[in-house]
Amino acid sequence: RALSPRPAVAVRCQEGQLAVTVRRDLFGTGRGVRAAELSLGTASCPPLSPNPAQAFVTFVAALHECGSTLQVTSDSLIYRTTLFYKPTRSGNPLIVRATPAEVPIECHYPRRSNVSSGAVHPTWAPFRSTVAAEERLQFSLRLMDDEWSRERLSNGFQLGDSLRLQADVTSAGHVPLRLFVDRCVATASPDRSSSPRYAFIDLRGCLLDSRAEDTASAFVSPRPRPESLRFLLDAFKFAGDVGNLLYISCHLRVSPAAQAPNPWNKACSFSKASGLWAPLEGTAAICSCCDTGSCPAP
Repeated sequence: RALSPRPAVAVRCQEGQLAVTVRRDLFGTGRGVRAAELSLGTASCPPLSPNPAQAFVTFVAALHECGSTLQVTSDSLIYRTTLFYKPTRSGNPLIVRATPAEVPIECHYPRRSNVSSGAVHPTWAPFRSTVAAEERLQFSLRLMDDEWSRERLSNGFQLGDSLRLQADVTSAGHVPLRLFVDRCVATASPDRSSSPRYAFIDLRGCLLDSRAEDTASAFVSPRPRPESLRFLLDAFKFAGDVGNLLYISCHLRVSPAAQAPNPWNKACSFSKASGLWAPLEGTAAICSCCDTGSCPAP
């Protein structure tokens, strides 16, 4: 049977939320679906209070709600969620009159430049949308003074000193963010893939140097704010290296501030007092992969 030319699902990607409108005649068969059979995201968010007389059901949710996921690429922030249709069983348990369906939904927000927004009508495949906002994320990594009050004027250290490093992200017109340091590598040359090299943060936020003997390396608690992260690193040099320079390269990433830390968004230091990995935020379970080396990808 030919589907109606009117879209079954319409989505508007707004600055901080998305609005999903679902036609009750979802499949164009003349049989309307019940609002209770529709939900948004893995958290099964319900629609707004439906009016049985209306031909549409509407969902409104913040971008980070309802179990949505965020992917950060070189040029976009991509929020993904799914519209679920789960039909109720018929009176006869031996037969099925409707098939469950899933509609993937994506909202794409550019990290650079300005674009014009507009309503986007999705098909049964993922789609892209943009929003009128200046989405700029600016990351920084700085050496700080002993009071963490300003950037350190000198980058010279003696062995036995502690480096105070602060990572930050700033954005314009974006949902609140929490910053993480996925990995950091020290090298003797500007080429971060050169040898020798020492990964002192790895496995998506495990400060591996904190487990070395006689070090005070650790993430600093509490954060000054969600979009800022501080950590201490004991000064070192490469054995046999006659030079006196170290180059530090770090990979920074963000997640929605309302999203709880998890095994791929974490900041974990090793506590020599307890002999266990401890998270800056969240439960100890998110740090368990720092020992096994099998921290999952998102």
